[in-house]
Amino acid sequence: MNMQKLSVIGGGAWGTALAQTCAHAGRDVLLWAREDDVVQGINNTRENQQFLPGAKLHDNITASNDLALAAKADIMLMVTPAQFTRTVLVELKPHIGEGMPVLLCSKGIEQNSLKLMSDVLMETVPQAIPAVLSGPSFAADVVRGLPTAVTLACADSALGHVLMNAIGTRSFRPYLASDIIGAEIGGAVKNVLAIACGIVLGRELGKSAHAALITRGFAEMTRLGMALGALPETLRGLCGLGDLVLTCSSEQSRNMSCGLALGRGQSMDEIMARGGGIIEGAATAPALSALATREDVDMPISEAITAILAGNVGIDEAIEGLMSRPFQVE
Repeated sequence: MNMQKLSVIGGGAWGTALAQTCAHAGRDVLLWAREDDVVQGINNTRENQQFLPGAKLHDNITASNDLALAAKADIMLMVTPAQFTRTVLVELKPHIGEGMPVLLCSKGIEQNSLKLMSDVLMETVPQAIPAVLSGPSFAADVVRGLPTAVTLACADSALGHVLMNAIGTRSFRPYLASDIIGAEIGGAVKNVLAIACGIVLGRELGKSAHAALITRGFAEMTRLGMALGALPETLRGLCGLGDLVLTCSSEQSRNMSCGLALGRGQSMDEIMARGGGIIEGAATAPALSALATREDVDMPISEAITAILAGNVGIDEAIEGLMSRPFQVE
């Protein structure tokens, strides 16, 4: 199976980093971006100055804003933000052939439909074959070739091995799983929990509270994942626990940084005015809470973050609500 030509849909920091690692894997990579300046900058200076400045990009990467051209690939990596994925897929649908592997690399739950990205793909481009790439990985690390391990979830084991070999390198190591739902739930929930962890540290509630929140947040992630049919071992792996630990422990995470700023008294308007890219946890939080309600899953931390972001409760009130919950068995 020839997997030489790869397209990465989304010219942000993560899409650029994935394009770089695929190029280092020996592939010919087309990086699609809407922004003309991003396309021109990559083609002319080998740098994405807007989203990943300072990283010299591989000569095997070509940038374009032509979706029809991007669809002429052996593998497609979808890296558009979760809330915009459906729109881009609808545009792509006429150009995607039967059996095209589409590796979903965005982490989130669609707000209006409460659907995972694999469900959105199957609704919009039913001729595609879904797979998911998720795990503890910062764009700045990946583009520099620092050691990174992620989950690659694909229901078809043979195709999964092909995809692993197509994008894997000595420093970027995909581990194969079959559980697409688990990989997606881990990636979506951890972004919301990272905002919570940032708030805890921003409010100077201590490392003990931070550790407790990660642990209880992981319990929430596991409950929801299993309610939707995920395997607990998937959530204990790189795409669940691994990604949760990374995102909840570093200010490199936009979600964690958002929570820190909130905990220190800044408003969401002030945080958004600074720019720096989409905060996926803020976009996912209301969908996550609605999904938990629909599935009758108790997710008090996630619900508290949703209420804080919506302005329905203050941070101190939300913390008091969590701390006042009845004692229970772990």
